[in-house]
Amino acid sequence: MRASASSRVSSTRSSATLRLARLPPIARAQPLPAASAQRSARSTPLNPIRAIAVTTLVTHNAAQPRRRAAAVRANAVRANADAASAAAENAAGDPLPAGAVSVILLSGGSGKRMGAAVPKQYLDLRGRPIALHSAATFAAMPEVGEIVVVCDPAWREIFAPLAADLRARGKRHAWALPGTERQDSVASGLAQVSSGAGLVAVHDAARPLVRAADAANCMRDGWRAGAAVLAVPCKQTVKEVDPATGFVARTLDRARLWEVQTPQCVRPELLRRGFRHAEERGLAVTDDASVVEALGEPVRVTRGCYTNIKVTTPEDMGVAEGFVDEREAREGPGQKGAAAGAATGAAAAAAAAA
Repeated sequence: MRASASSRVSSTRSSATLRLARLPPIARAQPLPAASAQRSARSTPLNPIRAIAVTTLVTHNAAQPRRRAAAVRANAVRANADAASAAAENAAGDPLPAGAVSVILLSGGSGKRMGAAVPKQYLDLRGRPIALHSAATFAAMPEVGEIVVVCDPAWREIFAPLAADLRARGKRHAWALPGTERQDSVASGLAQVSSGAGLVAVHDAARPLVRAADAANCMRDGWRAGAAVLAVPCKQTVKEVDPATGFVARTLDRARLWEVQTPQCVRPELLRRGFRHAEERGLAVTDDASVVEALGEPVRVTRGCYTNIKVTTPEDMGVAEGFVDEREAREGPGQKGAAAGAATGAAAAAAAAA
């Protein structure tokens, strides 16, 4: 019995030593004043278990103010971060004014990969040419004040319903000639943008399914940041390949990759400066954000929708038709008159081109 009790005391003391050893240094290294030390020496030693309890309680009580102070500091940091974020959102000035956006609708491509008799952007998609789907979306947006159509003059008749729609809404319509490369077409359209435009939104006419809400978000981001692009997170694994050997060089981190779409929204003066910079240095770019990036300026990414596809191949047409059917089942077809007029215009233009 005595051996057992002794073992329990020894075990308790060992446990006490271990627990005391784990206490923070501030709890183990506090010297007592001389008078207190003398009184403590004259007093009866505490039971080890009680000593542990008292020490733990004192340490816990001493740590409470520090924890509260740390929590207050953390809350203050979060509050400051939230305030800074809110300030950044409003730093660019007033909200995007109505009619401040000039849309440059790129419709000058030949669509060779589609293998059709007419350029892909003029193919019929559920009753209207592909190019008029997004054009009608932009025309109805209050943020948009004008649309500059970049296309071959032979196909302008297709956009007659758009021009009538814009006039009825009191909005401006203009034409621009396409260039050899995409950046040439954008520069041509930019030259026709009104001097009072506060933002330019460049959009591929072959993307018929852009949603107005996504476009508006991108416009607001471009207005605040100077430049913004609509994009979606990459869903596929992407590998960089050595062109000389045909072997994988590395696998890119998918979490950091986004597939860029249109519209791409940029302040006009920033876009003009970017194109001058690209021309002076002979830079070839595949999208409008690239010329802004070449200046070292930031470009905001606005999350869009995976249905905003670019119709490039015959397979894309089937996908786009499915998306249109889903949208009309959900929202209603709308603008049937414009669609019928566009179809008539498309037929006339196709006959003239033939």
